[in-house]
Amino acid sequence: MSWSFDIHRFATIDSTNTWVIGEARRGAAEGLVAVADHQTAGRGRLGRVWEAPPGANLLMTVLLRPTTPDLHLAVAAVALAGRDAASSVAGVDCGLKWPNDLVLDDGRKLAGVLAETDGAGGVAVGMGLNVAWAPEGAACLGADVARDDVLDALLSSLGGRLDAGWPAVARAYREACVTVGRRVRVELVDGEVFEGAAADVDDAGRLLVETSVCLRTIEVGDVTHVR
Repeated sequence: MSWSFDIHRFATIDSTNTWVIGEARRGAAEGLVAVADHQTAGRGRLGRVWEAPPGANLLMTVLLRPTTPDLHLAVAAVALAGRDAASSVAGVDCGLKWPNDLVLDDGRKLAGVLAETDGAGGVAVGMGLNVAWAPEGAACLGADVARDDVLDALLSSLGGRLDAGWPAVARAYREACVTVGRRVRVELVDGEVFEGAAADVDDAGRLLVETSVCLRTIEVGDVTHVR
């Protein structure tokens, strides 16, 4: 299909994800996009706060209504599009750290992706991508990079990724996932911590970790690359 994105811009908003989810529940069409200069209640995975100075970074959410039951592929498509945009606009190469972070070769985080569902087939996939500012220990594209150029490149790539089909998205995600093949430390939501070798990502987006005892399947958790 030929993708046309309906972009809505906000100077300040609580959360682009929250706004898109609300519109999705009111029947908004796939391709709705919210972009904000500043978020007052931006959030990342596991309820973490996501903050950035006004006007510094790309804060956006896109509404998808994926036909696949594997909703992680919707997140993967947006993450891959962000990766493509960083490379094409700023010449910054990055990989995907499971489950949904964009990271440089040195491990610094460039962007995070958060997906939320409306309960009726809509998925709001949000991205916070560091363009002109990054918190300590993270990375950004550079102060001379225009956020609108990054957004345009991201949406163009996303349309192409979606048109290529979900199997192609799954293959591209595996190829870009720098966690696979690495030794990792995993912290689960119940507080358990263990180490092992990241062996693969399955079709449902779960990380397979080989430990000294068994192969474990991780659906939700924090993963740290062990050097």
